[in-house]
Amino acid sequence: MTDSNKHACASLENLYRIFTVPEAPDSTLMQLDDAISDNMIGFLQQHIVAEETDLLEIEKDFTNTDIPEEPVFVSEQTEFLLEKVVAQSVHTASPSFIGHMTSALPYFMIPLSKIMIALNQNLVKTETSKAFTPLERQVLGMMHRLIYQSGEEFYQRWLHDSHQHLGAFCSGGTVANITALWAARNRAFGADGEFRGIAQEGVFKAFKHYGVDGAAILVSKRGHYSLSKAVDVLGIGREYIVAVDTDENNRIRPDLLQKKIDLLKKENVKPLAIVGIAGTTETGNVDPLDKLADIAEAEGIHFHVDAAWGGPAIFSRAHGKLLKGIERADSVTIDAHKQLYVPMGVGMVLFKDPAALNSIEHHAQYIIRQGSKDLGSNTLEGSRPGMAMLVHSGLNIIGRQGYELLVDQGIEKARLFADMIRQSDDFEVISEPELNILTYRWAPASVRRVLVDADPDVRKRANDILNKINRYVQKALREHGRSFVSRTRLTPKRYDQQLITVYRVVLANPLTTTEILVDVLEEQRQIVTDKALRKRMNQLQELLGKNAA
Repeated sequence: MTDSNKHACASLENLYRIFTVPEAPDSTLMQLDDAISDNMIGFLQQHIVAEETDLLEIEKDFTNTDIPEEPVFVSEQTEFLLEKVVAQSVHTASPSFIGHMTSALPYFMIPLSKIMIALNQNLVKTETSKAFTPLERQVLGMMHRLIYQSGEEFYQRWLHDSHQHLGAFCSGGTVANITALWAARNRAFGADGEFRGIAQEGVFKAFKHYGVDGAAILVSKRGHYSLSKAVDVLGIGREYIVAVDTDENNRIRPDLLQKKIDLLKKENVKPLAIVGIAGTTETGNVDPLDKLADIAEAEGIHFHVDAAWGGPAIFSRAHGKLLKGIERADSVTIDAHKQLYVPMGVGMVLFKDPAALNSIEHHAQYIIRQGSKDLGSNTLEGSRPGMAMLVHSGLNIIGRQGYELLVDQGIEKARLFADMIRQSDDFEVISEPELNILTYRWAPASVRRVLVDADPDVRKRANDILNKINRYVQKALREHGRSFVSRTRLTPKRYDQQLITVYRVVLANPLTTTEILVDVLEEQRQIVTDKALRKRMNQLQELLGKNAA
């Protein structure tokens, strides 16, 4: 251990030392580094958490709100992190962690992340990110080209233009969606005659000038909650996020979308944007983007595609056709920390028109000056890390063929798992996988046969009992710590749109094997036999037994 770690850094000299590279690496810090690195490539893959500890117990380690007067040793803090943070963290890289959109990372992301952290670039300004600024623009151009397929001349002209932007990096899909709709709002209510635009004069004067009583954003009922945040932040109002019904495959119905638009116009509400979803969060379904583009074009409405999850399907020759029409979108959101396999958190919003982001441009005299190439002038966030370096590395090291393989194997695995569920007697597929997400629940074939012909009231009561059983199973599976599936509630047509509790599975981790999926189902079967569920089982048997005829 070096002197800088032997002594607490209460002196100015020692404070200087913690900002310099030590003469020899500290063994405890190396231990922490090794533990985290191992975790990312398979550390503790037998459990999704290292220790099966209740959250309330974990909270006890984080109750002291006093900042220490005397500094602690680096080694002491490191030991705390190893014992209380690393050991009790969720191992999202585990191949049995199949309930959320966080997956394993490629091994090279760890050392490359160290480079990014060590350089500590701030992408708000070229003065703090001289090489990272053109690097980020290049990555945006690569993703823009993937989606919009504009010609070489287009990218040579606009890629590094100081007055135009092909898109923006941000911390995730939420900020990306807000940015897209922010630009759409400002362009729809732009400067007109003496009116200086909504960005300058505000929502009230904008609506008054344009003679409308409101503005609305239309999306399917499976839309992400970030869109509700967007209308809140943009001053439009949450009641003007207009949810459109979906078909039985969880895709927006274009006929009902058109009716909603017609109704809004009768109410003197301006339809501001249509949002198509390329990979719904709950079920992974893709809206008919081409049909939405037709409506948006005919109505003169901004068309945004939330492809935070499903966007990378465009890499696949076999499955990219699911996203047909995305190239007609005015803006597209993609999350790199999802299926581009980059660490949290990095998202992107891309614009077909390089001038679109000018509508939200902000400047300051000391930074992001007019005409500069500073990226902070066109982003909601100011200071940002150089995450584009990791996306750039993924695109180059994994490449188009690598991402195609990752997308294809995830979709194939989801279909395989759906087949396994269908072939079992005790589980039911609720939503078929279109990408690599599916939902199912515990509902034995004998129960389902009775439910088909049961009286609607009996069906509802039976499903209520099944919901409670499935909630218990999901919670117990999580507490066991060997695997994890999330849960949500859907309204399948076969059950008269009653809210049904289902297990949600995301199969993006290439390390997830068929054997793991078999084990997940088997563990759920074992949980169903718990004594705690005996009362529920008896209720279900009694209810359906009386109505089996």
